[in-house]
Amino acid sequence: MLEEQVFDVRVHDRASFHCGVSALDDFLHKYAAQQSSKGINTVFVIVDDAAPSKILGFYTLSAAQIDVQQLSDTERKKLPRYPVPCFRMGRLARAIESRGAGLGEILIGCAVDRCLHARSLVGAYALLVDAKDEEAKFFYEQYGFIPCMDAPMTLYLPLGLSLTNQ
Repeated sequence: MLEEQVFDVRVHDRASFHCGVSALDDFLHKYAAQQSSKGINTVFVIVDDAAPSKILGFYTLSAAQIDVQQLSDTERKKLPRYPVPCFRMGRLARAIESRGAGLGEILIGCAVDRCLHARSLVGAYALLVDAKDEEAKFFYEQYGFIPCMDAPMTLYLPLGLSLTNQ
């Protein structure tokens, strides 16, 4: 069974993870633990409970903001005229051997779920991502992410209405 966990260098084997994108592999191998310990981001991994040290995929979350002018006309009308708080999914990758298993969708679902939970404690309007190329942009758009007005490779997913205020 797949399980999402906070990345832990004492438990998770980062050296054996390869997604085919050197920047993402290098991040996990060299910088993930350091950045997490400094509070720059938090790294979450997906593992199979039958092999809990083997990382099948990962994503990062951090705090962010977006200039309201980058949002769609419809959304801009509903928001204050200053930068709005958001979450940023800075990196998302799945292991080469896991391609085609739906892990990308699972990773996005986990990230959104975490953001919705955090949003009940700390205000945030959307989840931001920076697509590295057109293929990645298309991937995110399939899940409802919307390109920013002046930076179409940065996309956002509005997190919806608060459940506690309805």
